[in-house]
Amino acid sequence: MSSSRQFFVGGNFKMNGTIDTIKDIVKHLNDAKTDPNTEVVIAPPALYLLLTREHLRPGLEVAAQNVFDKPNGAFTGEISVAQLKDSNITWTLLGHSERRVILQESDQFVASKTKTAIDGGIGVILCCGETLEQREAEKTVEVVTSQLSAVAKQVSDWSKIVVAYEPIWAIGTGKVASTAQAQEVHAAIRKWMGKELGEEAAKKTRVIYGGSVSEKNCRDLAKEEDIDGFLVGGASLKPAFVDIINAKA
Repeated sequence: MSSSRQFFVGGNFKMNGTIDTIKDIVKHLNDAKTDPNTEVVIAPPALYLLLTREHLRPGLEVAAQNVFDKPNGAFTGEISVAQLKDSNITWTLLGHSERRVILQESDQFVASKTKTAIDGGIGVILCCGETLEQREAEKTVEVVTSQLSAVAKQVSDWSKIVVAYEPIWAIGTGKVASTAQAQEVHAAIRKWMGKELGEEAAKKTRVIYGGSVSEKNCRDLAKEEDIDGFLVGGASLKPAFVDIINAKA
């Protein structure tokens, strides 16, 4: 079943990088032999989106780390979908736990931004995930599907959405969900999709894993039936990111 979905690897640089280090990362990616069957998208800080797009070779895409849900206007500090398109930025991350937690973004706000991005023709890497407390209370599937349900209320076409399951307790902590734990949640997400969005969407929508993915654990995770790729944080700033891109090769 999974073979029909193209493997997808995203790199989220978060608030890291300088002109020089980002040029180095881009040069390394440009020169590397990457699996042609894997879709690769990197998300540098907003300030470096144009620099990245200018230097990154064709075939590798660039994502913003966020986008606003209004077309333009008096929204200081925000970036619109039209501005991303104008700059040839084809993807955006939305709903990352750091924005949900630190900046208090609600499920509804994330859903509204997702709808705006999709309607404007930009792909969305839609993040969802639970805290350690929620996992220990056995609420993982409930939390994750309620985050996705908010989006489903506003968006019917999921063909431009990649869902990134990122257990909050495993982001940047070095703790990784076991392959079985990750597969279990991915399978539950796909089951929810089948019920809420239809079998076609469940079959075609890519569900990728994020949470301390490294060159050491990526190959085992990539073997799981419902894991269609990765959203990589810290490791995307390092040369080993190429090994993660090639996890299926």
